[in-house]
Amino acid sequence: MTSAKDAWDPAQYQRFRAERERPFFDLLALVAHRPRMRVLDLGCGTGALTAEAHRALGAAHTLGVDRSTAMLAKAPAIAGLSFAQARIEDVVAAPEHAGAFELVLANASLHWVDDHQALLPRLFALLAPGGQLAVQMPANHGHPSHTIAAHLATDAEFAASLGAPRAAPVLTPERYAELLFALAPARQRVLLEVYAHALPSRDDVLEWVKGTTLTWYQERLSPELFARFLERYRAELLAALPDVHPYLYTFPRLFMWAER
Repeated sequence: MTSAKDAWDPAQYQRFRAERERPFFDLLALVAHRPRMRVLDLGCGTGALTAEAHRALGAAHTLGVDRSTAMLAKAPAIAGLSFAQARIEDVVAAPEHAGAFELVLANASLHWVDDHQALLPRLFALLAPGGQLAVQMPANHGHPSHTIAAHLATDAEFAASLGAPRAAPVLTPERYAELLFALAPARQRVLLEVYAHALPSRDDVLEWVKGTTLTWYQERLSPELFARFLERYRAELLAALPDVHPYLYTFPRLFMWAER
């Protein structure tokens, strides 16, 4: 089902800016710095971190792409940095992008794209010889913050609008290592790191997912239905999480780096 709305809210997303930025800089640390690279940032959001990468790498040109009009409206204007509104699926399929980049970055974006077994070869095809692929994805789909939303989506009250439940596309680290191996990279790394976010309370988990995970549901439900979804989600989430202060939100993230 194609969403007709843009539910991404830069202000809501930035409420946990420090926590969301840490994995990006850990991802950037995996990249070998080479002069004058052509960089593609898939799912760039507001472009703030795209600009950080552009400056840190001394890139010749960096293209950031995102499907959200609201997020791209915040993109900075910097020489050598450009932005385009597009879906990741369309960008990786564009013939003109084949072999066009020395670095393809995807920070907390590919978990929105289905069928990673088919996606990974397409990402690799974007790289020039010697180019690098650097990916970071949330891998916390087993946490109540995600499982409760997925379960609610099957309720008759919401299912007609949401359609078939969306399965989490993120694979195991072992499977990504196998997929990369089949692409015969010069080198590869696959890592799983658990971030420990000490949030003031369990209520902050709701605020976190309102800026990310719940946007998928918000885009597909009417305002009235989403308000009801959010009400039920909040009640079930708070019942599932311990009422402790601070609340430790454990957040696994999967990293991949490979060189063509």
